[in-house]
Amino acid sequence: MATLLDFRRRIRSVKNSQQITRAMKFVAAARLRRAQEAALAARPYVQELTRVLRSTMARIQEPQHPLLERREEKNVLAIVLTGERGLAGAFNANILRKANEVFRAHCDKKVLTIPVGKKGRDALKKAGFTFAGEWINVLARVEFKTAREIAKLTTDLYAEHQVDSVYIIFSEFKSVVAANLTIEKLLPVEAIGEDSKEQQESKKSSETPVDYIHEQPEAQLLNKLLPRYVETQILRAMLESSASEYAARMTAMESATKNAGDVIDALTLHMNKVRQAAITKEIIEIVSGATYGA
Repeated sequence: MATLLDFRRRIRSVKNSQQITRAMKFVAAARLRRAQEAALAARPYVQELTRVLRSTMARIQEPQHPLLERREEKNVLAIVLTGERGLAGAFNANILRKANEVFRAHCDKKVLTIPVGKKGRDALKKAGFTFAGEWINVLARVEFKTAREIAKLTTDLYAEHQVDSVYIIFSEFKSVVAANLTIEKLLPVEAIGEDSKEQQESKKSSETPVDYIHEQPEAQLLNKLLPRYVETQILRAMLESSASEYAARMTAMESATKNAGDVIDALTLHMNKVRQAAITKEIIEIVSGATYGA
């Protein structure tokens, strides 16, 4: 049976764990604020670039570009964005589960992957997938040059016919308690910036088409806009994934801190019962000894 000393050691250990989880919660909350601001700031740029590209392609009768070429899917490339570390609840597991949907849908094809994040890299390597490239320790501080490197590798593989389609799997940031697991077809560039039904309905009433005047030739415009479109989509996914990871970690650490408090309360109550029982037993022994002595 556990003694009072055992209970005190257990309570001290849980309190130490609670201090760690509380500190991790505050750190994640501070980083979440910065990551959320970066993700929200990138959205208008991505939307405006998508709008320009959509307007440009609408004025070209037959757009011709390697990133627009459609062909039979024989080789598939999947960019999987996960977290760099654990202690984020089911964040990494949910993304990998979503990625498995893409893998199962293309089980009869050759699948290449580009993991972005250490957890995804380790899980996909263990599962035996072939990597076209890998990036780790890049989501803690997202930089545009990293998105450009990933985009260049992706577009080169597609333009050289080494892959026939590119999908990106990430967690889109919605709120602290909710995230949207997303699978987007990045290449070929088919439906540029398709919005949800609600967004389309709101845009019909508030947004009027902009008649851009382009001086450059069509080929030159597409050579500039399409690679930049891929870069911004990858950058947006990285920013959204980073914010979602911090939100998941903050929520998980808050839950862990609360659970540690519940464990401490339960252990304290049990310890007090054991101590009370020990005191009562000693009193009974003293009273019994006094009675027999009399």
